[in-house]
This record gives sequence, structure tokens and C-alpha cells, in this order.
Amino acid sequence: MKARLPKGYGGGGANNIQQLARQAQKIQDDMEAANKELETKEYEAAAGGGAVKVTVTGKMELVKVDISPEVVDPEDVEMLSDLVMAAANEALRTAAKEKEERMDSISGGLNIPGMF
Repeated sequence: MKARLPKGYGGGGANNIQQLARQAQKIQDDMEAANKELETKEYEAAAGGGAVKVTVTGKMELVKVDISPEVVDPEDVEMLSDLVMAAANEALRTAAKEKEERMDSISGGLNIPGMF
């Protein structure tokens, strides 16, 4: 007994492989374009009720730190460090989340090794 493939599958041979290769190339091109766009984008987050604000890029680089003068206490440098860390980590999480969501929307949720 011969196994039957569902309608629309098989019979195409090389044509199906070429079509699949074109689709994979388009997904890769779209992902590269989105990645370049996201790398130039900036993300801002704040901590301590806005006392510390940081800006990071989609390349996950810290590019700006704004510290309100009221928060600078020479007796409590540790608190200021914590606020800077909290704001930076939040901005980085936001950038990473947007990148992941954008790549998932392009690839349809496929995990393609070596793509990104």
C-alpha cells in the first residue's frame, strides 16, 4: 500500500524546495532589516519615581544617564547605584522584549538556529 500525502503536498519536488528556499531567504532578509532598525532605536526607563533615567540603544548599549540632583547623597551612594542599575536593566529588558517580539512576528514564532 502506498502512502498518500495530503492535497497540495508532494509532486513538486525541486519546485517546492526552491519555493521553501526563497521563503527562508525572505524571512532572513526581513529579520536582518528589522534588526538593523531596532539597533538604532533608543529605549528609556526610569527608577526612583523618575529620579534616575537611562537611555539604551537596541544594540544594548547604555548611551545616557540622567540623575536628579536631589538624589545625589554622598552618604548614600549605594542607593544611587541601585537606582541606576534598576533603570538600566529595565531599559535593556524593554529593548530585548521588543526585539524578540519583532523577530517572532517575522519568523512566525519559528526558532531558526543561526538567524538571530
